[in-house]
Amino acid sequence: MSHEKYRRLIDAAKGLPPVATAVAHPCDETSLEGAIDAAKQGLIRPLLVGPSARIQAVAKKIHLDLAGYELVEAPHSHAAAARAVALVAEGRAEALMKGSLHTDELMGAAVKRDAGLRTARRISHCFVVDVPHYDDTLIISDAAVNIAPTLAEKADIVQNAIDLTKALRFPEARVAILSAVETVNPNIPSTVEAAALCKMADRGQITGGILDGPLALDNAISLEAAAIKKITSPVAGRANVLIAPDLEAGNMLAKSLSMLARADAAGIVLGARVPIILTSRADSVMTRLASSAVASLVAEARRRTAGKALA
Repeated sequence: MSHEKYRRLIDAAKGLPPVATAVAHPCDETSLEGAIDAAKQGLIRPLLVGPSARIQAVAKKIHLDLAGYELVEAPHSHAAAARAVALVAEGRAEALMKGSLHTDELMGAAVKRDAGLRTARRISHCFVVDVPHYDDTLIISDAAVNIAPTLAEKADIVQNAIDLTKALRFPEARVAILSAVETVNPNIPSTVEAAALCKMADRGQITGGILDGPLALDNAISLEAAAIKKITSPVAGRANVLIAPDLEAGNMLAKSLSMLARADAAGIVLGARVPIILTSRADSVMTRLASSAVASLVAEARRRTAGKALA
């Protein structure tokens, strides 16, 4: 596979300073090697948070040289998650990365009200998906954090995804609000919410993207399917952001693309003060690098926004 879309992201991030990243509990081969690979590519500057003796033992086993990388002591995974979050609050890190701990441990530490990472925006997850034979990079949300989001929460999910397209330098955000059908049906609540989200965008409650919905998956990504259904819009047939009705649908969509279409899916959590990199043990090296590149580009976009606010 060429991974052309991911390579463009990685090349863009390589032009930026490595983003200081608190890596929570990188105590297995996959998570430690992934962090160091990203560091060697110039994408991140890792702070390895966890039991240092255990991290060094893993490094020795896989012949990784940790010289030059900072180790931050934490006795176990819960403490590592808390310390990694604290490094962000202290201004020492601009991103978080999940190591060999449960996602709930890291996210639980990140969303605590006294941790200093929460914002007014709902936290949500995006998959940045490189699908062979599809022209655009696809963003799928939310497939990992929000189980059954309300309309208000979906508005934040959409806005987070649009903001991600800006950080990744998409020319425009074409957002398809997915359901099983492309018409509003009061018996299918996701179609009603899709229509409401589109009207919210019309009223300026969601900004920066072009929304259409409800759309079924086929007429969201296939111009031929959209033409057959006589759907005319700037989004139908050429969406680059897919908003799932709930976590189950989003998760199955992302994993079906990975398993059946050989797509790669890099994961990022947005809506907090810093991007949070959620990797899976099943991720390829390229996917892990792409996740770090996405976090780097998001961190850079936030620095630019902060600089404008201060100007």
